[in-house]
Amino acid sequence: MNTMTRFNRLPLMLVALLLSVFTLTAQAAESKEIKQKYNGLTVNANLLMADGKSYQDGMVLLTHGTLTHAGRSTYANLQQLLADRGISSLAINLSLGLDDRHGEYDCKTPHRHRHEDAVGEIGFWLNWLKKQGANDITLMGHSRGGNQTAWFSVEQDDPAVKRVVLIAPATWNYDAEKADYKKKYGQSIEPILAKAEKLVAEGKGDTLIKNINFIYCKDTSATANAVVSYYKNEPRMDTPTLLKDAKKPTLVVIGSADTVVTDLEEKMNGVESEQVTVTVVDGAGHFFRDFFAEDLADNAAEFIKGE
Repeated sequence: MNTMTRFNRLPLMLVALLLSVFTLTAQAAESKEIKQKYNGLTVNANLLMADGKSYQDGMVLLTHGTLTHAGRSTYANLQQLLADRGISSLAINLSLGLDDRHGEYDCKTPHRHRHEDAVGEIGFWLNWLKKQGANDITLMGHSRGGNQTAWFSVEQDDPAVKRVVLIAPATWNYDAEKADYKKKYGQSIEPILAKAEKLVAEGKGDTLIKNINFIYCKDTSATANAVVSYYKNEPRMDTPTLLKDAKKPTLVVIGSADTVVTDLEEKMNGVESEQVTVTVVDGAGHFFRDFFAEDLADNAAEFIKGE
């Protein structure tokens, strides 16, 4: 079985406020952009080293959520909070099929990416960290990035990965996804998926299907490969299902007020694994904003340091 705890920040708020008085004048560490070539594309990531630390002192590899980017305040803030706790990190920008991508994904841009592409990019950046001398690496991911991180950790048992931290990782259910699509867009995904699957079977997976609703984007276009990847019946898109086979010590952090991944706590109750620890932060939403970001960083740091 997994271990589940609840974290309530109210008794700590006064302490946090007092500590902030002494840290307001502290200069924030600056991140450095790293660029590399991967599958013909330039990919980039934000590197933030904690004061006095090297790659050999341990690294976090952080993956963002759906169609967003590493520079979003959620992730930039988390990197800084980890650095404040002596933990260095590399926040990667998933390419999503684009060269040197920055910022939020523009819905006018055709979607040529697949959900599972992130698994390969996580592996690429993991190998980059290892080449820098890192051998104590924590994989960390948020939302969809949490699922992709879990997917990698379960299927790629790399000895340099010592632990995994999943922040509000995505859940998934085939029937629920179809129902959600119909509710959101007023039409069924099934005819679109059937068309995409036919194209893929014919070796035409790169064909663009135009004027469709895709993920968060209305009236956009996506390749058949992309449609099949995001909408097919794929149980590995459900993080609790993956964690039944967890290979690394894994911390799942849940916000009790999360309105995006609403069934995560319930589903995690069904995960029987000694490798998995679950922490519920009372009052936190999906993005762990404001003081809840401190709670998230505290829980992650304690887990990473084995405290």
